[in-house]
Amino acid sequence: MTHVQLASLTKRYGPVTAVDGLDLTVATGELVALLGPSGCGKTTTMRMIAGLLAPTAGDVRFDNVSVLRVPAERRGAVMVFQKHLLFPHLSVGENVAFGLKLRRLARQEIEHRVAEMLALVQLPGFAERRPHELSGGQQQRVALARALVIAPRVLLLDEPLANLDANLRLEMRKLIRTIQQRLGITTIFVTHDQEEAIMLADRIALLERGRLLQFGSPRQLYEEPQSVAVARFFRNENFLPGVKQGTQVTTACGTFALAQTSPLPDGPVLLTARPEHVRIGSTLDAPNVSQATIIATIYLGGYQQVQLRVGEATWQVHAPVNLPIVPGASVTIHPSPEHLWCLPPS
Repeated sequence: MTHVQLASLTKRYGPVTAVDGLDLTVATGELVALLGPSGCGKTTTMRMIAGLLAPTAGDVRFDNVSVLRVPAERRGAVMVFQKHLLFPHLSVGENVAFGLKLRRLARQEIEHRVAEMLALVQLPGFAERRPHELSGGQQQRVALARALVIAPRVLLLDEPLANLDANLRLEMRKLIRTIQQRLGITTIFVTHDQEEAIMLADRIALLERGRLLQFGSPRQLYEEPQSVAVARFFRNENFLPGVKQGTQVTTACGTFALAQTSPLPDGPVLLTARPEHVRIGSTLDAPNVSQATIIATIYLGGYQQVQLRVGEATWQVHAPVNLPIVPGASVTIHPSPEHLWCLPPS
């Protein structure tokens, strides 16, 4: 398997910088998600890794060796696109075998590997069917098998699930993760879906305007964001200005205790807690209790999302569906010390 390193990778189109000095390392056998909104440079980065696009500056290295001068067809990085791009005039088996035939493998070896790959993507017995006879999810599985059958050094997935419905996306996520772990292949996955990245990736690289905002495990980006932009991307809008001193933060709504020392220096900070980590209706003798006013509530099935006024800030909190919520009412809220996090002031 292959270790991938991006060193100051940059791509410019005239005055527009699509990727801006990206430094990123993907370990052997790791699955890394490139996450971010449309236009943040995800697909451009992947195309440079695959050799389909030349960078303006920087380097792409496989196992510490630059591959910039290696053409795409010899680089060993295979892409699976959002559109499966199957050959409509070929059968499923012939589609999967296409790359092997270009490599002039023996017929018996091709047949064996095609059958093995179709079984891996849970399509045994589909070799004689045509692409138009398959569902969207099945077609995407064939595209995945076609990429994997040539044993690439690096697997690149460019939002391959975006055109599938919700149930098929969930099914394909599980399949991709299972196959990737079984084969141990180094994989880079492009997505704009936070849930998809959290479910699939060992680590997530969050990009914005071509720059890397944060790189770490799903838990780190979700619970320990390094900036307001990262917190907001993971749907956390709960911020309260304060001043940190050791493990305490003094705000206009009172003093809050942290469970551990923040990596930020003492001084101005933004205190934050995720919506699911704030309790409504705690007793006044509990730690970190503050007063809030209910603005509105939205029923979301398993919980209700409650909008609160906390001092001068507006917070979103997840509450049980059976908790009585009355807009305009005053309530107490309790973010536990274990789930409070400090961000640099915005």
